[in-house]
Amino acid sequence: MPKSNLLRRFAKSREFTAIAFIVLLFLGVGLYKPNFLSLQNIMLCLNGSVVYTVAALGIALVIICGEIDVSVGATLGMAAAVSATMIRDGQPWALAIAAALGVGVLVGLVNGLGVAVVGIPSIICTLGVNGIVRGLIYVYSNGKWIENLPFAFKALAQGGVGELTYFYLFALVAMALLHLCLRRTRRGRYLAATGDNVGGAVLLGIPVVATKVISFVACSVFAAIGGLLYVSRVGFVTPIAGNGYEMKVIAACVLGGISLSGGVGSMLGAAVGAAIMASISRVLVFLDFPTDYDNTITGILLITVVVADALLQRRAAEQARRLRLNAKTAARMGGGEKGGERLA
Repeated sequence: MPKSNLLRRFAKSREFTAIAFIVLLFLGVGLYKPNFLSLQNIMLCLNGSVVYTVAALGIALVIICGEIDVSVGATLGMAAAVSATMIRDGQPWALAIAAALGVGVLVGLVNGLGVAVVGIPSIICTLGVNGIVRGLIYVYSNGKWIENLPFAFKALAQGGVGELTYFYLFALVAMALLHLCLRRTRRGRYLAATGDNVGGAVLLGIPVVATKVISFVACSVFAAIGGLLYVSRVGFVTPIAGNGYEMKVIAACVLGGISLSGGVGSMLGAAVGAAIMASISRVLVFLDFPTDYDNTITGILLITVVVADALLQRRAAEQARRLRLNAKTAARMGGGEKGGERLA
């Protein structure tokens, strides 16, 4: 395919809008505060988005599958608390990492089985699980901070290649692998097919139940990985760790062009959206606004993009309906003309 066609297709993609948005955001703030466009600040924004990025990659799988998971923040916090406690107490790091991933698998299975097998609406099921896990964090930590982690573990967050940390490079590799999985593998295409039309997917023989369960498990595992990265970056865990992350990562996916109705989206969009969400706090600081506005701006962006997406989908459906009507009208008129010729 010619390069011009590839560029034209990319310019029309949903991810292009997110990339254009973040570029314009940086340029706009840079005109007011030139230091914002420094390489160091841009790298700080990217590296600072790593937890959002990893969690957004996971929840993107669930959203593309046509569901939602609002227990991401609690799962992240629980995985962080469990791993931090074990590492602080001198347990092998590999065992702590395995325990955190086990938390993710367990929560994902509960969500997946509740939604796909029992038939509970995903917003209700994951909201209930969110409350349960959030309560368990308080029980597990006795409502106290988990501190005094080894310096060596906290130093992992500082290592990197050039200006990019190893953690963010890991997020980029994960994004690329998930992108290939969604585009090149049968199981990956099942996700989009299920989210686009679950009834049609069943008729085609796609294992819808297994696909949804896998998406929820993957989502929670990525949230648990985000919890591990959070522990290393922050160096301590509070009982409210991860609180509010679910809105951040859902907003990141929506900003990245992933439709909440399912079936549409990409991992690149999720990663770009996560970078936008992580940049908001730094933008507020450079514009001399208090960071208290962070959640307000996140909510405004989320509602705005969801409304715009709904309007675009309605417009596309209306255009498709008009095309079908025009085609039927043309076919009937053509049939009438032929009939008239035969009668003549």
